[in-house]
Amino acid sequence: MKKIIYVLLVSVFIFNCNTSKNSASKKDERLENLKQNDTVKIVNEEIEYEIIIIEPGFNFWLVSRARPRQYYSQQYLENRNLIYVIEWNQRVLQPQRFDTNLYEMQIDYRQGIDYGYEVNYLLYNYFIYFQMTYNQRLGSFVPRI
Repeated sequence: MKKIIYVLLVSVFIFNCNTSKNSASKKDERLENLKQNDTVKIVNEEIEYEIIIIEPGFNFWLVSRARPRQYYSQQYLENRNLIYVIEWNQRVLQPQRFDTNLYEMQIDYRQGIDYGYEVNYLLYNYFIYFQMTYNQRLGSFVPRI
């Protein structure tokens, strides 16, 4: 009887050790998937332009709350993005006034360059997400979806 209990305890111990390894690897896999899902890469290969956004929750917000593609015209997106980029870059250059964790790098976005609809759409939606998430205002108008 003691041998049966001993074998049973050892097998339970081995089973539990094996289960924790699987759950740890599954947890790591889930975290990696979240990182990949929270990374949005905006690319226009014709003009060699690339933006990488690593923001927790942005991809989910984009899919669940943002207006669908083609809702806004490209001209509308370009005009808003220009306003947002100018304000963003001014804040990057004033680290004593604005949080450097929010405004880390300047954005090289120039008027008159056709970045394409997709770049403008994703950049615009990131600015809206950013303003709503961090309670910031990058223009004279209230950010809305």
